[in-house]
Amino acid sequence: MKKYIFFVLISTTIYSQDLQKNKNLDSLADIFSLEEVTVNALRAQKDTPVPFINISKKDLEKVNLAQDLPTLLKNTPSVLTTSDSGSGIGYSSIRVRGSDQSRVNVTINGIPYNDSESMSVYWVNLPDFASSIESIQIQRGVGTSTNGSAAFGGSINILTNAASENASFEINNSLGSFNTVKNSVGFSTGFINDKFELSGRLSRIKSSGYIDRSGSKLRSYFLQGIYKDENTLLKILNFAGHEITDQAWFGVDSSTLETNRKYNPAGEYYDKMGNTLYYNNQDDNYKQDHYQFHWNQSYKNGLKSNFGLHYTYGRGFFENYNLAYDSNSSDYIDRRWLDNNFYGMIFSLNQKTDNYNAIIGGSFNIYDGQHYGEYIWSSDSKISSNFKERFYDDIGDKREFNVYAKIDYYLSEKISIYGDLQFRNINYNASITPYSVISGYVEKGYEEIDKNFNFLNPKLGVFYNQNDSNKYYLSYARAQREPTRADYASGSPNPEKLDDFELGWRGQVNNLSLNLNVFYMLYDNQLVLTGERDINGYEIRTNIGKSYRLGLEVESKLFINSNLNIESNISLSENKNNNLFYSFDGELQNFGDTDLAYSPNFIANNSINFTPNDKVYFSLRSNYVSEQFFAQTNSPISELDSYFINDFNFIHELSLPNYANELKLKVLVNNIFDVKYTSYGGYYTYDLPVGQGQKTYEGTYYYPQSGINILVGLDIKF
Repeated sequence: MKKYIFFVLISTTIYSQDLQKNKNLDSLADIFSLEEVTVNALRAQKDTPVPFINISKKDLEKVNLAQDLPTLLKNTPSVLTTSDSGSGIGYSSIRVRGSDQSRVNVTINGIPYNDSESMSVYWVNLPDFASSIESIQIQRGVGTSTNGSAAFGGSINILTNAASENASFEINNSLGSFNTVKNSVGFSTGFINDKFELSGRLSRIKSSGYIDRSGSKLRSYFLQGIYKDENTLLKILNFAGHEITDQAWFGVDSSTLETNRKYNPAGEYYDKMGNTLYYNNQDDNYKQDHYQFHWNQSYKNGLKSNFGLHYTYGRGFFENYNLAYDSNSSDYIDRRWLDNNFYGMIFSLNQKTDNYNAIIGGSFNIYDGQHYGEYIWSSDSKISSNFKERFYDDIGDKREFNVYAKIDYYLSEKISIYGDLQFRNINYNASITPYSVISGYVEKGYEEIDKNFNFLNPKLGVFYNQNDSNKYYLSYARAQREPTRADYASGSPNPEKLDDFELGWRGQVNNLSLNLNVFYMLYDNQLVLTGERDINGYEIRTNIGKSYRLGLEVESKLFINSNLNIESNISLSENKNNNLFYSFDGELQNFGDTDLAYSPNFIANNSINFTPNDKVYFSLRSNYVSEQFFAQTNSPISELDSYFINDFNFIHELSLPNYANELKLKVLVNNIFDVKYTSYGGYYTYDLPVGQGQKTYEGTYYYPQSGINILVGLDIKF
């Protein structure tokens, strides 16, 4: 193992900016500079004093064979990913700098994608969305002002496909381990009369998953219409996904992990003879439809504007077989529904001169959600075998307004000052029935929620461009966030606050590009994961007092020759709770300074890329993650072992003259050394009376990931 770790360390960072070629990925299409207006309001530019990375469509295409977007991004700096099914298909999640995905801001064309109430990101609702992405920017830390929930660990800004000048039709198919099949067709009309373009995609993905009964049936489509002239760009989009996944979010306990790592307890019940059976419809079934309209305009005085409207309609349920609690109760099946509407507008106005680049922007969004549960069957013979009875019926209404102003002011050709001020107003009304959350318990006083928050978030920075080989920056940013629905259901939460300091250097030495960034993140009332989940699968969080993250991020790209390069990144960090108090054995105890849970101190990625010619591509991608805890108390039983994973990627562009313009054979072998590892897990406690006091008992559960597995794809473009 040590020799592999040394291999990762010798070269340092992945997906770093290619400073030698000096490509600006924010310029999304040469034929359409107006498309930049949509994302420039939120994205960092080359002289913005924050750490960020740009990922192009070409980068995504190399590894896009069926897996979810978090899995495709797993080798980016300070990023951790996991998959409930263990295969990277189905429910997957992403963390940035140790912060869970409810604290990572995600936008699609500037439109917020995080769920308004849970603030989580459900990538499974948009299957194969990577096939419709032009570029992604991942900012670490607070970053620039965003639409939607504040970024505490980082932000992910997604831009969908750019306009295509030429007509095309493509077919993408993949086959692989765990009965995985992906079929996708896409088209573009190219520009008609140099004004109009229509493009689209239709996809289907099926997989059995690595974990028992963790399969997925996923469907999606993407449609985009574009009109452009010299000064105007209009885009209309409609994309949607429908996911039916087996439930695999319960994990596996520590003892079973040793004997049957693929075990899944979801839907388990027993017949009259005591035989173990599994309920066939223990599924999660959800649909989500998205509609977007964007109008980008350029004016004679150099002013540019963006105005956008959006609407998202989500509806679906998950179905559970529930065992009787005791001899006086009965087995029953319920469905827990979520039906919601999310709509609003975004806007920005950009003025750029020789002396400054200024942007004013903001958004107004409304979320209207219904949460309700229905009994659909009971084993009690006195009750009809097919009945519907609502046992909870809740609402969630949220309105958010934010406005920001930011400026890059150029003091000289070498020095610029960055300023960014954001105001957010949130009004949240909700009802929470005890039966809708964990153990039928709701913190007293939070059955009805009526909260209003006002947050003012300043950001300041300076950027120094010494020369083409040396660039420096220093920045400070504040972010504040409101609690989620699940936070109110399981505790008495307070808003959290973050002060983020970033210091960086971007350098170029001959054939080596190098980025270094030091960060210091100070939290007040940080909402951290406890390791537990509620009955709806939401991870439970609680406020802690003072905490911090102090770290170093290094990215590099070394060009050995025109055919061989090495991309690497490392993240070294100290992540601490200050004087953590936690109830244990019936008493509130001070555990002192502990490591923040779910925050490994060392992450390293390495990619060796070899292109013997313009038709063939080889890549060996390595990922190392150090030990981490599930419990904020750092209980020894909650420590997760380190893991080191290697993937192999091969692409061969074939020739099929007179039949296809492009034919690519792609092979992705994940975990080539067949390492048995778990990337995520949970921790829980419960108290039982002992004598005159109480004793706290602990437990853990894990999400095992698959061993060696393979995906093979064939992309044909006409």
